[in-house]
Amino acid sequence: MILDLLRHGETEMGGGLRGSLDDALTANGWAQMRQAVAAAGPWDVLVSSPLQRCAAFADELGARLGLPVQHEADVRELHFGAWEGRSAAQIMQTEADALGLFWNDPYAFTPPAGEPVLAFAERVIAAVDGLAQRHAGKRVLLVTHGGVMRLLLARARGLPRERLLQVEVGHGALARLAFDDNGQWLEVA
Repeated sequence: MILDLLRHGETEMGGGLRGSLDDALTANGWAQMRQAVAAAGPWDVLVSSPLQRCAAFADELGARLGLPVQHEADVRELHFGAWEGRSAAQIMQTEADALGLFWNDPYAFTPPAGEPVLAFAERVIAAVDGLAQRHAGKRVLLVTHGGVMRLLLARARGLPRERLLQVEVGHGALARLAFDDNGQWLEVA
């Protein structure tokens, strides 16, 4: 399976930790995503996070390409708990030590009332492994979030877990993974 990963574009509520917040794309966000896929594809399967910043674009693209969209709840973003909707600068004002712990090793520190990164990783990896089993030999586009892409790219690159948040994934970023016969994930340029 070839898996193209597309991060949603810019959202109406701006930067910061979006998590499970369900804000819409801006006009610029739509343009970022349209530009990212303009010369990409073709795909056999379209899969999307159910959050509207991903799903609305995936549904539009699916209609244009004549492909149904599978909405997959387990590829939604990490839930940041009490930090949702806040920027790193805002969190630094009141919880600088906690934010530092999270940035240094997100697996070892969970934001207050948030989802542990280990649980997030388990659900995302299980979902993507399921896609690989169901769609072996196909080209799949997964419209998803920055955290999901960081996780999958870090794993494909063999990075230690402490480097998860160092993986750069901009709005509208497109990346490709391939799955070999042994189930290993490889990043494809």
